[in-house]
Amino acid sequence: MEYQRAKIEGGTYFFTVVTYNRHKFLCEPNNVSLLRNSFRYIMNQHPFKIDAIVLLPEHLHCIWTLPNGDSDFPTRWRLIKSYFSRQCTSVYQSEISTSRQNKKEKAIWQRRFWEHCIRDEQDFKAHVEYIHYNPVKHGLVKAPKDWEYSSFHNYVRQGIYDADWGVGEEIVFDKSIANE
Repeated sequence: MEYQRAKIEGGTYFFTVVTYNRHKFLCEPNNVSLLRNSFRYIMNQHPFKIDAIVLLPEHLHCIWTLPNGDSDFPTRWRLIKSYFSRQCTSVYQSEISTSRQNKKEKAIWQRRFWEHCIRDEQDFKAHVEYIHYNPVKHGLVKAPKDWEYSSFHNYVRQGIYDADWGVGEEIVFDKSIANE
């Protein structure tokens, strides 16, 4: 049975994208900048809105909303990953999987990504909270406000979150939220 992605034109999607073998290099300053540039470059060619995002050392989570009449998030991810991979120089280039050796690909990203089509406002809110709490969940910081690479700070500036949201509490998410 072949996996079929849910594609809804103008849809809002939650994504998890992971580095190859979960190597921890995404939060290196040069790679953060390169990833931002990758997103900007592809967004200029294939517009979409980033509703929420968090970048962790070996994976990222984000929510995108696509334009009306457009459901092609796989192409956007392929282009973002490809742009980043071509420009990236600080990766474990010696570690190339056997299946990739013949194609001379850099082993930077896992080939696939995980997506979930956001169903409603409650589902959206739960996934945004998951994104913003993720650095705490992984033990990288004590509070979402302490993680630099997150849209949490934009949500605070917009008055959606209090700066102390998630401080001193453990937030447990339903098993249906996200995938790592």
